Amino acid sequence: MPGEVLVMIHHQVRDEAEQAALREAYHLVSKRLAEVPGMLGNELLQSAVDPTAVVVVSRWADLAAFRVWEEGAGHRGDTAPLRPYRDTRLAMPFGIYEVDAAY
Repeated sequence: MPGEVLVMIHHQVRDEAEQAALREAYHLVSKRLAEVPGMLGNELLQSAVDPTAVVVVSRWADLAAFRVWEEGAGHRGDTAPLRPYRDTRLAMPFGIYEVDAAY
């Protein structure tokens, strides 16, 4: 929907053990964020081409709702379990996108 915001965080796993640990961290973080105002949901995506590439995509009602949460005191603590898996191969391991059109 126009006005919604998608936040994509790129992660990297080196083996199946890291994949399992990242999945566990994702579920923990998702439970923490379930009641955050303006968050519409999130997904854990595994690359079909690069088995080391994983992306967490969160959907927000709008940029203002995301910014309120991002600038809040709990942001860093809530997402800390996923931080060790950030994809350091990328200059910027995240992206914030406003939906311009959708069907």
